Amino acid sequence: MKYKKALVTGGAGFIGSHIAKKLVKMGIKVVVIDNLSMGNMKNVPPEADFVKGDILDKELVKKLLSGVDIVFHEAAVVSIRISTKEFYNDANNNLMGTLSVLEACRGSSVKKIVYASSMAVYGDSTAPSLLNEDYIKSPISPYGISKLAGEMYCLNIGKLLNIDVVALRYFNTYGPAQAFTPYVGVITIFINRLLSGKSPVIFGDGEQRRDFVHVDDIVQANIKAMESDVRGESFNVGTGIDTSVNEIAALLCKRINPGIKPVYDAPQPGELRNSIADISKAKSILKFSPGGFTLKDRIDEIIEEKKSLCANTTV
Repeated sequence: MKYKKALVTGGAGFIGSHIAKKLVKMGIKVVVIDNLSMGNMKNVPPEADFVKGDILDKELVKKLLSGVDIVFHEAAVVSIRISTKEFYNDANNNLMGTLSVLEACRGSSVKKIVYASSMAVYGDSTAPSLLNEDYIKSPISPYGISKLAGEMYCLNIGKLLNIDVVALRYFNTYGPAQAFTPYVGVITIFINRLLSGKSPVIFGDGEQRRDFVHVDDIVQANIKAMESDVRGESFNVGTGIDTSVNEIAALLCKRINPGIKPVYDAPQPGELRNSIADISKAKSILKFSPGGFTLKDRIDEIIEEKKSLCANTTV
């Protein structure tokens, strides 16, 4: 196997923990660093070496890189809405945290970094058309700015340090183990409100169109990036299928509580109107292929997980 030991930053979080579990199954030794601000120890595979710590502590990160040949950099504060209010904290974690990881990689055994970027790096699109990797990078949120800057630093510094870098621009990710917050993950937010007997709150007219991609496909893209010889490239990771926020709300209301209807509130600053991935580059170069299931096929597993969590909380 090309890579034998991986560091997963943010490996107790939603996407990072799924990546860590997959790597363990592949026989790769895994080290996880997470400050548990959003992550949960329960998400970390028992076979992984877990260290509670912050990626801003570059000396700690450097110690953890001993023998590591690949880094999956997932640690970030993931919230467009929070970033507009707490832009310093957003930049400190997402940009300076990334620079801390890059500095720690200097002179290390690391051969490749897979960087978790975001659809938020793109400018807004007035029409629900597919966005390829060359679409204008003009972020409308501080979060998008920090992720784009982090991506550019990774690609640039990777060349200087002779480390292969692949940046993956995740679109709207959903799946099991996504932590509930009022700000991130519209599907999880809507499910939690409906299970509590509350109406989903739609900001704007609900006709915003999104590309919802299951975390299993995000993991697949990361593994493909690891196995590929490509370097210095960025890729969209989505499905190419668009769904409106209104359609998501209608689907979840029907599945959970048909008697509840969504309510509407003012649009939130920094959120893209349309964001649908053109994944032809990832398909062609990384051989990435979404799982062949639709959002409707996988939504029940999320509902059942949240029901179970609610039941355990009330016991």
